[in-house]
Amino acid sequence: MLPLCSYGQRPGYELEPSRSKADTTRQRDLIDIGKDILNIKPPKGPDSSGKSIYFSFLPFSTNVPGGGHALITSTTAGFFTGNRETTYMSRASFTPYTNFRGRFGLPIRSYIWLKNNEWVIMGDTRLLKYPQFTWGLGRQHEEDDKLLVDYTYMRFYQHALRKVCDGMFAGIGYNLDYRVNIDTKEAGLSLGEYTDYAYGTDHFGRSLSSGLSFNLLYDTRSNSINPMDGYYAYFQYRVNPTFLGSDHTWQSIYVDIRKYIRFTDDPNRQNMLGIWTNYWSVLNRRVPYLDLPSIGWDVYNRSGRGFDQNRYRGRHLMYLEAEYRRDITANGLFGFVVFTNANSVAGPDSQLFKDWNHAVGAGLRLKFNKGSGTNIAIDFGKSRGFSGFQIGLDEVF
Repeated sequence: MLPLCSYGQRPGYELEPSRSKADTTRQRDLIDIGKDILNIKPPKGPDSSGKSIYFSFLPFSTNVPGGGHALITSTTAGFFTGNRETTYMSRASFTPYTNFRGRFGLPIRSYIWLKNNEWVIMGDTRLLKYPQFTWGLGRQHEEDDKLLVDYTYMRFYQHALRKVCDGMFAGIGYNLDYRVNIDTKEAGLSLGEYTDYAYGTDHFGRSLSSGLSFNLLYDTRSNSINPMDGYYAYFQYRVNPTFLGSDHTWQSIYVDIRKYIRFTDDPNRQNMLGIWTNYWSVLNRRVPYLDLPSIGWDVYNRSGRGFDQNRYRGRHLMYLEAEYRRDITANGLFGFVVFTNANSVAGPDSQLFKDWNHAVGAGLRLKFNKGSGTNIAIDFGKSRGFSGFQIGLDEVF
């Protein structure tokens, strides 16, 4: 007749059901449409919806700095390295670029969750040969007074972070930025003369920064390709000593914080607000010009929709963005976003936190792969003196 009571506790690594078990059978994507057109029937027998890897692919053409067009193909893979009940979805992307006349890019990025989210492995490897415009430091030059800079760039970033507690990770990494053949001959003006900056702009046409980074991460997003809710916070302290090959000894800090606020309890519907801010600062004077904080050169090159990449550069940069996301159709095939962002950079004729540069825009979303949540994202952004379209796979943040 005596009662016996027991209490169960959910393991700390288990994902919330609302984020890990969306019923994708109620959703529709381009793969479903392709199956209908080609009359491809799903296999009979056991349910095959629990596959562990999802591919998305998108080829498109766009204008490039210096004139002409280039072909860009973007491939994104979402996959699980362990049980999806206890392991977040990892992602890897490959976005090769070429104009078939000597300009090319081979970037490979990855964000991998190991089994039970015990480790996070972040990678960013690039080999690029393409020109970009620059406008000096801060508001040093007006929109039309830009300089075309061509160079070959190799980046190799690899970071490994170990779980400290639920959602929190700490680790170290290696960072290499190597640029050669830095050239502005077509403009008849050297980079040093244009920017009035002495480091990484000399006639040797090269710069090398090689160093270690110490990283802290807090991430509760079960899917970084298309976050539905949760938090993301990342801190990096980077040290580039000369004994590792750097041209000069210098340090930097980078802080990135994101919050996703859902307005519906239905995990199959998109109705949310994303908020993103990051702060990037160098702590020494002798930093190569092309390694200085710049709009569009954050960790994943996603900041600054509505601005030209590199439009604002300086020793310190603050960035803010907010985006509202919502489905248009009940099956999630079509959706839209509206966004606004602002940045403040230290430099000639501008002061950090005092002078702000603003952009606004909107975009359409077309579901490519409902299993990974991958969207084709088409955005239009506008700022003072610039407007343009941006197309790609997965969300900006």
